[in-house]
Amino acid sequence: MVSAENRLEEFAGPQVGDSSTAFLTDKYEITMLQAALRAGNAHQKAVFELFARRLPKGRRYGVVGGVNRAVAAVRNFRFTSEQLALLSEDPLIGEDTIEYLRNYRFRGRIYGYPEGEVFFPLSPVLTVEASFADAVLLETVLLSILNYDSAVMAAASRMVNAANGIPLIEMGARRANEAAAVYASRAAYIAGFTVTSLLEAGLRYGIPTTGTSAHSFTLAFADEREAFRAQVAALGTDTTLLVDTYGIERGIRNAVEVAGPGLGGIRIDSGNFREEVPRARALLDELGAKHTRIVLSSDIDEYTLAEMNAAALPVDAVGAGTRVVTGSGAPTAEMVYKLVSREGDNGRMVPVHKNSEGKASRGGRKIAYRTYDGDGTITAERFGYGEHHELSGGVQELLVDGDFFASESLDTARRRHARTVASLPKSALSVHPGEPAFTAQEDDA
Repeated sequence: MVSAENRLEEFAGPQVGDSSTAFLTDKYEITMLQAALRAGNAHQKAVFELFARRLPKGRRYGVVGGVNRAVAAVRNFRFTSEQLALLSEDPLIGEDTIEYLRNYRFRGRIYGYPEGEVFFPLSPVLTVEASFADAVLLETVLLSILNYDSAVMAAASRMVNAANGIPLIEMGARRANEAAAVYASRAAYIAGFTVTSLLEAGLRYGIPTTGTSAHSFTLAFADEREAFRAQVAALGTDTTLLVDTYGIERGIRNAVEVAGPGLGGIRIDSGNFREEVPRARALLDELGAKHTRIVLSSDIDEYTLAEMNAAALPVDAVGAGTRVVTGSGAPTAEMVYKLVSREGDNGRMVPVHKNSEGKASRGGRKIAYRTYDGDGTITAERFGYGEHHELSGGVQELLVDGDFFASESLDTARRRHARTVASLPKSALSVHPGEPAFTAQEDDA
């Protein structure tokens, strides 16, 4: 495997930004660094692993999101003069620590599950090999990125599965802070959403964008038909008209009257979908608009989508927002970052682990792999120990070197996710709460 050190210097993929990410750090990482420097073990080799002890309640699989962004964050993890000046004012922080931070550059190696891969409890999603000092500083920034992106990606993946082929529009920017909104769009696209409403996500990541109008546009005119005429004049008859400002039936009649039977689509943002969608389809057909699409929105999640499919509602596209950016009620992926191996006095690596009740960890650097049956369905998630592990046929090694993440496109990750989800057992794709499809198990071979 190749060291990620030089590759991080040349990173040209998705980035957190040109500004420093070093202060995306909890203070105790700085105080731990200082204590280790003074104790003399700061420069000893160490291995940290990022994993989830459990999945959010009821989830059957997780999805790895944000790895490419995390590697970019490590690239930008350098302390500025302003940051160092602030730390220097803290009576707890000594000059030796400031000097170490002044020269900080990550000098280790990173391995991880590729973006869009699924994971299960105890899967070693990310491995950081470096000195204790170099690796301990990365805890908060790595967890903040992977926990959020993975939560959004898992929620979006469940929605895509429940939609069963219905195109999904990500439109959650107004329900998240401005930075998280962009990363949520990115995660949802990798998970299978078709487009986003957020222009910054389109600019930064090349995700297709879409959008027409809100209720405020209709209310800005004295009459609904006048508003529809203005939109059609500006955007053409293939536009999608929002028809529920004053009542769905009235809105549909006005929309077809203005745009004609060639109207591209209508959007319904309220009401009981089970009742309103069949009525809307019947009315559109009656008015001759047999090819006009029906788009739904308004707090839609995987459960709503599953209900739509069960009822065979004639829906052509769905916009989802709040439930995407909040991880559909599970805003974290439950990931933690723990030391699993350290350099001993004899220079050899020593496994270490926690025994804390409910928070135990497993010591030792791990190599993760997955087994499949003859039909290509996942049968187990397993791990062995060390830097190398002998693998036989019908298995997939999961951890790849950090330099891989620098060159990967979103579409590559998107295709990987679709392939991986297709290989899950059918029971894992149920939206109903259940136990994880697998838990990563130690190889007893």
